[in-house]
Amino acid sequence: MFLRVLCILCIFSFVSLQYVPPYTEDCRTGMYPPSGPTFKGAVPWYTINLELPPNKRWTQIIADKKDAMISLAQAVRDLADAFVPSGRLEELVDKALPLMIDTLPYPFNEEIKGIATASGVPLGETLLLNIFYEVFTVCTSLVAEDPHGNLIHARNMDFGLFMGWDMKNHSWVITEKLKPLLVNVDFRRNNNTVFKSTNFAGYVGMLTGIQPHVFTLTMNERFSLDGGYIGILEWILGKRDGMWMSFLTRSVLENATSYAEAKKLLSDTKLLAPAYFILGGNRSGEACIITRSRTHNLNPLELAVKQGRWYVLETNYDHWKEPLFLDNRRTPAMKCMNQTTQANISIKTVYDVLSTKPVLNKLTAYTTLMEVSKGTLESYIRDCPSPCMPW
Repeated sequence: MFLRVLCILCIFSFVSLQYVPPYTEDCRTGMYPPSGPTFKGAVPWYTINLELPPNKRWTQIIADKKDAMISLAQAVRDLADAFVPSGRLEELVDKALPLMIDTLPYPFNEEIKGIATASGVPLGETLLLNIFYEVFTVCTSLVAEDPHGNLIHARNMDFGLFMGWDMKNHSWVITEKLKPLLVNVDFRRNNNTVFKSTNFAGYVGMLTGIQPHVFTLTMNERFSLDGGYIGILEWILGKRDGMWMSFLTRSVLENATSYAEAKKLLSDTKLLAPAYFILGGNRSGEACIITRSRTHNLNPLELAVKQGRWYVLETNYDHWKEPLFLDNRRTPAMKCMNQTTQANISIKTVYDVLSTKPVLNKLTAYTTLMEVSKGTLESYIRDCPSPCMPW
């Protein structure tokens, strides 16, 4: 947490204050259907056949997104060179990380190999792209119940904090490189949908997904001294009793058969890194925030409509603590949810909430809206024209 505060203060010192609006922007209305300067397009759909060999599953997607993936890899190289000008960090990635690939669980290791082959991005760099999503996501996720008992699960995916501020365009370098890689994926077996997700092409884990008519799931990063870097280091050194966060979410989306089973797996599985899992079911009252340390489920927060808690909302801070004052997306998001009221909650009004600054900010790559009862997932590429919060 200290490192995060320090980095934000450093960035705050060189980001022009004219691009930092008050934290009290009026709640947006009329933003849906998406249009205007905050909307950069709908995320395209692809199908992955889970019956294919793992190293062939992503071939079509990577063929379409190859140039964007190469561009992202180059941007990451440029950032690495800025920190270690000798090029030794890049050499370490290209030589050492490939040795780690076969320690990853099947089928994720084979899928990553296939993506490297299809894209032409070296295996070590492809693996690195799959690792850094584990430790650089800052997001807003919520599940709300409407007056009829239907559950709406939505999220803003914010990614790229500390990863290259573009002074000319007032944007995050990696965030902008990721937007062309966005894909919605329908994972199928026997020609039937198993689950759907919104992904960055080249990334085999899951951060946002729905098992239609059963449950919805998003994952947010949780900052902790016992964080992902420690878990990854332990994995490299041979201690491998924990699960990669995004591999767990994908496994749950693919294999869990109920909200209750998904909740148990997300609550009890030992992890490499702390995380927030935001889970929604298919019945009234089925939604929760699972706050995880690497080994324990801490102070779970459940939907409780009869007690007035008709939604649960998570950014990147424990729900029983105050958020960092420089990164308070929770308060404006809750203000807008409360102002909307349960009587008026819908896909349309949830999108309005997620379009209100600083819930929408310079890190926001996409917004996803899911309705479990309809089995639908829709995602939109976002922009936050200045003036806009950097995070």
